[in-house]
Amino acid sequence: MAQSLLTLSILIFIISLINFVTIRIPKRDEEIKKSVTVLAPMRNEAENVPEFISALSSQMGVKNLNFVIINDGSTDKTAELLTSVIDGDPRFSFIDSPIQRDGWLGKVSALQSGYESARSEFIITLDADVRLQPNAIMRAISQLERLKLDFVSPYPRQIAQTFAEKLIQPLLHWSWMSTVILRLAEKFPRRSTAVANGQFFVARKNALDAINGFESVSTQILDDIELARSLISAGYRGVVTEGSGIASTRMYSSFDEIRQGYGKSLWKAFGGSIGTVIAIAFLFATGILPVLMILNGYLIGWLIYLYIVFSREISAIRSRSNPLFAFLHPLSSALLIYLIIYSWRNRGTIQWKGRTV
Repeated sequence: MAQSLLTLSILIFIISLINFVTIRIPKRDEEIKKSVTVLAPMRNEAENVPEFISALSSQMGVKNLNFVIINDGSTDKTAELLTSVIDGDPRFSFIDSPIQRDGWLGKVSALQSGYESARSEFIITLDADVRLQPNAIMRAISQLERLKLDFVSPYPRQIAQTFAEKLIQPLLHWSWMSTVILRLAEKFPRRSTAVANGQFFVARKNALDAINGFESVSTQILDDIELARSLISAGYRGVVTEGSGIASTRMYSSFDEIRQGYGKSLWKAFGGSIGTVIAIAFLFATGILPVLMILNGYLIGWLIYLYIVFSREISAIRSRSNPLFAFLHPLSSALLIYLIIYSWRNRGTIQWKGRTV
């Protein structure tokens, strides 16, 4: 078993290294003449409104750009602040409190309302906690056009400030950086290798039209990955790209937010109970078991631990996170296992932004 685990850790390291060298990075500043619509659903996002709208207003290099802000039934001052901050900018339109569709999750229902109002050649979805650099949209569209793809998902830099954030947030990037060879997934798209992040997702509208917008993910908590899978199933091609240079986000600011945020979705992340058991086994084998082997005097435990840490280091450097926390991978793995179990135990009962999910 030890030899098999060492082989697995080496494979994880090799995949990470390949992706480190070959991952697509949006970095071309080329003026975009085609029309672009940004969809931004907001529910109780008052604290994010000023910076988010300011970042959108500062976008450059896109001649025909407009923003559709969907107030998703906010109960705070989101709507009031939006009216004040937008201040008559004609690029912005505002959909106030659309009715949540029967059987749909709130965010996806809001996105569908925005999509149905859009007439542009490209659609971008953005979360309100994402902060874009002024050239972000221009570079993302330029990359999609240059690669002749139908969608791209520039993965934002995940800002982490508290100890819990620094343990958990880098695992998001590492999870796909170490398991999917992205260039192969781009060339030979498969549902099983789809990777996407709805925080920043760019698609051709004709591709979304072919799957009726967000209808296929109307009930999906992990709507971003499922949307990528729907597009791939319909014959379209896309890939996750390294967006840490053009976008950033701080998803959670406390351990309680982390627990609730991951709690609402992790039970759906692995395709069911069998997939969840496999995921927990993987985290235990690559994160905790090597430490147990080291404590019991097995040299091979050190080799397994170091290969995994090196894969984490590679991911951290590419995503602009703190590489020192890679050495705490066993603790990160234990915390994520706890969050997976918490998510399963509390599935369907967790409150998020005033809704049960």
